[in-house]
Amino acid sequence: MADDRQHPMLQYIINNPEAFAQNLAKTLEQAGKAMAAYIEPREQGKITHESTDELTGIIKTLAQVGEYWISDPQRTVEAQSRLWGGYIDLWNSSLKRMMGEPAEPAVLTPPRDKRFADPDWEKNQFFDFIKQLYLITSKWAEDMVQEAQGLDEHTRHKAEFYVTQIANAVSPSNFVLTNPELLRLTLESNGENLVKGMQHLVEDLKSGKGELKIRQTDPSKFKFGENLATTPGKVISQNDVCQVIQYSPSTEEVLKRPLLIVPPWINKFYILDLNREKSFIKWAVDQGHTVFVISWVNPDEHQAQKSFEHYMKEGILNTLDVIKRATRQEEVNTIGYCVGGTLLAVTLAYMARVGDKRIKTATFFTTQVDFTFAGDLKVFVDEEQISLVEKRMAESGYLDGSKMSSAFNMLRSNDLIWSYVVNNYLKGQEPFPFDLLYWNSDSTRMPAANHSFYLRSCYLDNKLSKGEMEIAGERLDLSKVTIPIFNLATREDHIAPPKSVFLGSGCFGGPVEYVLAGSGHIAGVVNPPAKKKYQFWTGGEAKGTLENWLNNAEEHPGSWWPYWDEWIRAQDATRAKARKPGAYRVKILEDAPGSYVMKKA
Repeated sequence: MADDRQHPMLQYIINNPEAFAQNLAKTLEQAGKAMAAYIEPREQGKITHESTDELTGIIKTLAQVGEYWISDPQRTVEAQSRLWGGYIDLWNSSLKRMMGEPAEPAVLTPPRDKRFADPDWEKNQFFDFIKQLYLITSKWAEDMVQEAQGLDEHTRHKAEFYVTQIANAVSPSNFVLTNPELLRLTLESNGENLVKGMQHLVEDLKSGKGELKIRQTDPSKFKFGENLATTPGKVISQNDVCQVIQYSPSTEEVLKRPLLIVPPWINKFYILDLNREKSFIKWAVDQGHTVFVISWVNPDEHQAQKSFEHYMKEGILNTLDVIKRATRQEEVNTIGYCVGGTLLAVTLAYMARVGDKRIKTATFFTTQVDFTFAGDLKVFVDEEQISLVEKRMAESGYLDGSKMSSAFNMLRSNDLIWSYVVNNYLKGQEPFPFDLLYWNSDSTRMPAANHSFYLRSCYLDNKLSKGEMEIAGERLDLSKVTIPIFNLATREDHIAPPKSVFLGSGCFGGPVEYVLAGSGHIAGVVNPPAKKKYQFWTGGEAKGTLENWLNNAEEHPGSWWPYWDEWIRAQDATRAKARKPGAYRVKILEDAPGSYVMKKA
């Protein structure tokens, strides 16, 4: 009969030393292949630059924090004493626990921290000690940044971000010997998990052509037109910048005004058409909207000089011409998502300047037009970093999609980077097939001219909100945009923070309906009514502060989609006979979702 009081470390024993040794040898063999996959493209000159510039920037930023604490002997002693005080508390607590006495932990584990969910992080004293040592040290480092005086706001923001990234990287949950779950799995499987993990690492390095492209899902489980982007429609126009998709109606009557959706070009349009249950596009069609969607090109060196102006003229303005040919309607409702919304706002200001009145309403999904409070992405934006990006884009004519994808993943690195490192390479498991993460990894390139303009004019100089941006020879003024606007933010958005979207609402000259949805940048938008998830808040005009607005706002359960549909109909509910793609002799080029979306970065 087993003794339930056996020593807690007895479960951490190698079951089969011979099999473990063989698998360890296989692991080392695969590690050699991974190293070769990393080195080969660098030796061949296919990867010509390393991350030394970024590393230099990180060191310079953190050095400014360190300089504050070591420039004064009293502050140096204070910093050291604070750290060692935490360690002494941990040591005293651990000694009491070793002696069988009740002892409070020196530091509490954050309740929502998934990294330390395994029971042995609490029950096993060895792992509990390592965890607390890590939490004390990382909290101390964060405090050092926050309390350092004399730093400008941007430098402090960068330092906070870098310290968080370093702390996330060195977490004991990321290493086999200091993670109880990983250690148990390794010993129980005699190291087979490490063999599989190294095989995954080799595959991902080869897939990334020498750069590590971490799998967040199983790409073999998804195919366009079958279980992704399945809403029926036709491509009815294309040029060097985009394809235009018109979706087939599912109702006999439709709203007279067609609906144009302008998605971001950082990823692909099918975030709004993941599958039948989640598809905003299908839902909008079923409500009686004639939906047109821009599918942006995945650019290469041939589009290097395509700028914001080209995306405006050959994207949005050209599509308005296409919609008129396809429907015989000039008045259009529009939606812009993220950077697609920023482009739409730029286009609206341009149209107001030149007297073009075809767009009658604009809806923005998590869109910034004022970049004062643009969140953690501003960490990557200053003259030095933009110049470095421009230098690299000049070599190829575009920014590789993986660079932007990495930046977005770093905003939530524990969830989007380190959890997959642990799962794929240390547990040796395949990631779960998840359509949203497939889309997330399906990044696109960005033309050099377009991306440089966006970084400088929006993030760095904030020209659009100041009325200083010029496009096609016209100076843009958002206050001249007087059409009704539906401005959707999401409460947990790291990319377009709700405070930033709220502030941008005041830039427009007409009525703005600000709506705040629960969840984040994607889940808060892709929230079909049938799921009955999350909630949203409405509260009229976006004036004063977001906090005051929210205090007076009304909370509604579930999806904001029906509320938006009511808002659209309140502007104009005139109906017309449904229009099928190909009407009025419009040439059909191919079936939706088209060929542009198929091209991988």
